[in-house]
Amino acid sequence: MLHCRILISGADVRRREFISLIGSAAAWPLATRAQEAGRIYRLGLLVPASRETPSIAAFFDELRGSGFVEGQNLKIVAGGFGLRNDQLPEAVAAIAKSSPDLVFSSGGDYFLLTAQEAIRAVAIVGISSDMVAAGVVKSLARPGGNITGITVLSSEIDGKRQDILMEAVPGASRMAILADPSNTVPARLEMLQDAARGRGVELVVFTARTPEEIPPAMNQIKASGAAAVNVLGGPMFAANRGLLIERATSLRLPAIFELPEAAEEGLLVGYGPRFSFLFRQAARMVVKVLRGAKPAEIPVEQPTIFELVINLKTAKVIGHEVPAGLLLRADKVIE
Repeated sequence: MLHCRILISGADVRRREFISLIGSAAAWPLATRAQEAGRIYRLGLLVPASRETPSIAAFFDELRGSGFVEGQNLKIVAGGFGLRNDQLPEAVAAIAKSSPDLVFSSGGDYFLLTAQEAIRAVAIVGISSDMVAAGVVKSLARPGGNITGITVLSSEIDGKRQDILMEAVPGASRMAILADPSNTVPARLEMLQDAARGRGVELVVFTARTPEEIPPAMNQIKASGAAAVNVLGGPMFAANRGLLIERATSLRLPAIFELPEAAEEGLLVGYGPRFSFLFRQAARMVVKVLRGAKPAEIPVEQPTIFELVINLKTAKVIGHEVPAGLLLRADKVIE
């Protein structure tokens, strides 16, 4: 049975974040709680999302609130926004030459591993699916190297989303997975297939490595006879979720993704942590490092709030009826 962390209100979340921030600040040595006067902090970026996305805006807003202001004492020196996998080596090489104080990456395990190989003397804060399994850190409690950040443990959440999708589309004998091979290991797919098979559902796997591959993959899923699709977590899909939403709607295909925002934007179901919260959480870790803390000693954090959002407007458009029991458990229903 699915157990959702209920989001009571925006004020409640802000209060929790404030308490967490104050508690963390109290634990920092006094010497690391202030920026150096007159210093310009240099930030390298490895981000698949565009600069205009709400999550990036939340990241820089959190930095500003802690006294790191772009154009004043914070400068972006290399890398960039909207990066694709094939652009990563060049971006990492540019960062390595730019002498940043810190690198921020939201591109998942592949981005972090690529950066780690080339940039070992610079602190890196990242958002990734499973840093321990990928070998990016030694443990969540003691990362032990130059990387720390937020790990979402997508392998666990992907299974929960699969359960939600089966409940949303009861009686389906065939469903699909859409995965990015650069962000998903075969063992993870096999676990999902085995779990589905145990419930009498055939789970067929389709892949897309680039935005251009998303529409044809979705077309193939529909042609395969799959009744619904679980789009596995990944930065490429997150940055291009508009394509997912457009194709799923056009094909009248029930779909679920890791971001609650995806359902608010038009996908049938979203379940997971909000991207804007993750980026604010990561920004607070960036602040710790810029103020002198060592990544090796900053525990890798995990999201604490997961939301289930269901879009009934989309359900009507694609001609699908969502079971009432699932609607009752949703944190937000869009009507």
